[in-house]
Amino acid sequence: MKENKNSDHNFSESFNDVNQSRLVLYNDDINTFQFVIDALIEHCNFDELQAEQLATLAHFKGKAVIKTGQYILLQVLKDEFNSIGLTVEIE
Repeated sequence: MKENKNSDHNFSESFNDVNQSRLVLYNDDINTFQFVIDALIEHCNFDELQAEQLATLAHFKGKAVIKTGQYILLQVLKDEFNSIGLTVEIE
């Protein structure tokens, strides 16, 4: 009988995806582009290029996924971003 290693791998990936939440940054007309970049650098430890790319994506697409992980860990970041006036949600 032939082993199907791919099916085990796909199941494992699917199982892990179920436990992952996404922290989404929404564009707004209040905060400056630089403020958003600085916040992403400070709170997510992104380098400047990563922060600029995510801010640009949120600006032009209306939103950007800035982190993935366990809900409880993302909740801390969500609260930090909300406390400084940025709109983020966990999906």
